[in-house]
Amino acid sequence: MKTKLLATYCLAGLAGATLMTGVADAKEKGDWMVRARGILIAPDAGGTTSIGGEVDIDNSVVPELDFTYFVTDNIGLELIAATTKHHPVVNGSAAGDVELGSVWLLPPTLTVQYHFAPQEDFSPYVGAGVNYTFFYSENTSAALDGLGFTTIDYSDGFGWALQAGLDYKIKDSWYLNIDVKKLWLDTDVSIAGGAVTADGVDINPWIVGVGFGYLF
Repeated sequence: MKTKLLATYCLAGLAGATLMTGVADAKEKGDWMVRARGILIAPDAGGTTSIGGEVDIDNSVVPELDFTYFVTDNIGLELIAATTKHHPVVNGSAAGDVELGSVWLLPPTLTVQYHFAPQEDFSPYVGAGVNYTFFYSENTSAALDGLGFTTIDYSDGFGWALQAGLDYKIKDSWYLNIDVKKLWLDTDVSIAGGAVTADGVDINPWIVGVGFGYLF
């Protein structure tokens, strides 16, 4: 449901961009770029719990929408919006391998980018910034429910972000985009009101995206 809604927002954003007047031929100060990507989120997870074991988190593929505003020809501010569902597990705990259930992550990320060749068709960039990750719709697994643990909470928090990517002009103001990000973020997990805890669990995902952008 949520991923379908986000995909609708992506299409609506691109449709809206095509209706804007003043088509841009190259990246310049004052321009906006809106992109829609499909992204692979691959956590580089780690951390232990109060009953031992190692935390692991599965990969996810979702749509993503972002907006870039060019402060100068070379410098852009990008805001990234996407949400993703994951299923953390604990391997090798005192209770064996335990599935924790599911949780949704919403990590709005703001980066400052440097575009090396904003006037060219082939325009690579790098960026750095921050994100704040919200955890919501936490659900416990049947395995935890069977142990009598029916609640689970994840702490929200700030993290850092690095990125590299490129825009390649296809025609007029339309661009093909490839983007790679590395996010550093962690969370504290509390199960059944603190009966089991996992502090400072690393998520640290790689985010690889491919999509299209429109410059206006």
